[in-house]
Amino acid sequence: MVSKEVILTQGGLEKLEKELDYLKSTKRREVADRIKTAISFGDISENSEYEDAKNEQAFIEGRIITLEKMLRNVKLINEETDSETVSVGSTVTLKDLEFDEDFEYTIVGSAEANPAENKISNESPVGKAILGKKLNDVVEVSVPAGILKYQIVKIS
Repeated sequence: MVSKEVILTQGGLEKLEKELDYLKSTKRREVADRIKTAISFGDISENSEYEDAKNEQAFIEGRIITLEKMLRNVKLINEETDSETVSVGSTVTLKDLEFDEDFEYTIVGSAEANPAENKISNESPVGKAILGKKLNDVVEVSVPAGILKYQIVKIS
């Protein structure tokens, strides 16, 4: 089965590598110690500490597998984008034409998206709508509440 390409900036790649290293070197050991301690309490059939530790261990191992798979399929994006066309890695200022408000977003791959940091995925409705567009273009984004109209006022 062919895995999906994971688009990341250099910073996003470093963040995932750091998380993987932490999970493998520190978190695995902590959970193993918790399991060992819980086993020392005796009967594990009714030991909630043991169950919690085993569940956390399963979560950590699953996350490690996910991160390793993502890192095998990384495509680094060039963060030095041209300021003519919106592409992955661009920081874009959009003007909401209905409410006359400006929003600034950085277009990143889905693995790195974080709306709280104004990083939106190239696969999100807004990301898809503005990719390939140029300065002053007006885009329409279909959302459950209707259609939003944005004008691209800055690309960097």
